[in-house]
Parts: sequence; C-alpha cells; structure tokens
Amino acid sequence: MIGKLFLGGAALLLAGGVAMADPIEGNWKTESGATAQIAPCGGSYCITLKSGKFAGKKIGTFQAAGSNKYTGKITDPAKDKTYSGKGTLTGNNLKMGGCVLGGLICRNQTWSRI
Repeated sequence: MIGKLFLGGAALLLAGGVAMADPIEGNWKTESGATAQIAPCGGSYCITLKSGKFAGKKIGTFQAAGSNKYTGKITDPAKDKTYSGKGTLTGNNLKMGGCVLGGLICRNQTWSRI
C-alpha cells in the first residue's frame, strides 16, 4: 500500500517536471541591438527590454496562435505607441511585426535568439 502511494506521488512529481517552456520564451537580440526577454505572464507572454536605452520597459504581450505563431500587442518604445502585433518563430529567429489601420501599414523586424 505504501509502495503504491510512493509510486503515485513520484509519478505526479515527474509529470509536473515534464512541463516544457514554449519556444518563444527566452532572450532575444532586437535589430537595434537591445536584449528583449519573453516570459510567461498571466496566460500570455510578456516582452520586456532588458538592455539598451529603454531597459526595463514592457513592450508587448503575445498569446500563442498555433504553429509557432503569436499575436497580441507590441509597443514602439521610442514613440510609446502600441500596435497590433504578430510574431512567427522559425528556428532561432523571431519575425516580429506591428500594424495599424487593420494591417494596412506594418513594420517588421527579425530578432535572434541569444
């Protein structure tokens, strides 16, 4: 009986440890050379600048949209304007985009995993 409880408890601990990070999580080098960190926050992924002129500033929140695609909001820290955002992960590159006017005008960057 105690052996079964022990095995059951061990199985629960192993199952909890199997949870893997989403591929978008981690540190990224932006086109400006700053480091951005993408980390889980309240069911989403928050993007915070860790270096550069705007270090410490949260610049976005994304949600997984399937097949290494993400959607949400992204802020241009220099202009302090927020746009509809999207991200596509391919290997160690993250193509980030921000759009206005329903996607009529967009600006894209490619970030590299550090």
